[in-house]
Amino acid sequence: MHKLGRGHRDKVQQFMAITGTSEKVALQALKASDWHLEGAFDFFYSQPQIRAVTDSRHLEELYNRYKVAIFGLSSILCIPLRRVIRSFSSMSISDPYVDMIMVDGVSLLCNDLQVEPQDIVMLVVSWHMKAATMCEFSRQEFISGLQSLGVDSIEKFREKIPSLRAELKDENKFREIYNFAFGWAKDQGQKSLALDTAIGMWQLLFAEKHWPLVDYWCQFLQVRHNKAISRDTWSQLLEFAKTIDPQLSNYDAEGAWPYLIDEFVEYLFENGIVQRGN
Repeated sequence: MHKLGRGHRDKVQQFMAITGTSEKVALQALKASDWHLEGAFDFFYSQPQIRAVTDSRHLEELYNRYKVAIFGLSSILCIPLRRVIRSFSSMSISDPYVDMIMVDGVSLLCNDLQVEPQDIVMLVVSWHMKAATMCEFSRQEFISGLQSLGVDSIEKFREKIPSLRAELKDENKFREIYNFAFGWAKDQGQKSLALDTAIGMWQLLFAEKHWPLVDYWCQFLQVRHNKAISRDTWSQLLEFAKTIDPQLSNYDAEGAWPYLIDEFVEYLFENGIVQRGN
């Protein structure tokens, strides 16, 4: 890069800082766009193959590090204990799940990334990896996910964390991550999401959106519902939180909300949490 003029060097540095990519990829994108930054970003994000400049040998080494990890249960706070027990009870020599990164491997990964296991950024990571199950990664999920992120070392992965966290600020990506979380967190083979897991996920997700009614919603479910959550209720709650103001002034009782959300509104009125007619 020392052969470049100052202006071009600055653009390379800006591009690398924003995208988290390598100098080689930054140069490729900028040259393809005649050194226009906006064009370089368009080129970069429209060409997944250049975002995945990774060393397959390093990816395998990373996968094997976390696949065989024995790190201890105490740091896994992101999932109910029943799920931890189920994950470990499935691990036997003849079990196909042995060739996966399990609970302890995820814990070690979090330790290497310097994030807590219950940090929402790990949900974003799982979304990028298209993980089928909470706190587990198959070989294909883990390696393909890192390739798509252009990461082949823990250092690069750690540097990527701030940009992954920032994706939660994008409304469209947040919606995708929110909807992904339902299938990711539910028990395999079940259509609905266990209530305790749903409440934990809502508290995690809506902490990002600062929805003031989330605690009342969780309280209502425990008092009045106490059943598993359907996918329809899960997806519609995000729409409710985004479109209905906390005082319910624009709530339409004749709207097509799931019955559980309509009951929640009545609960807010009955308990004086929100006044009718506001």
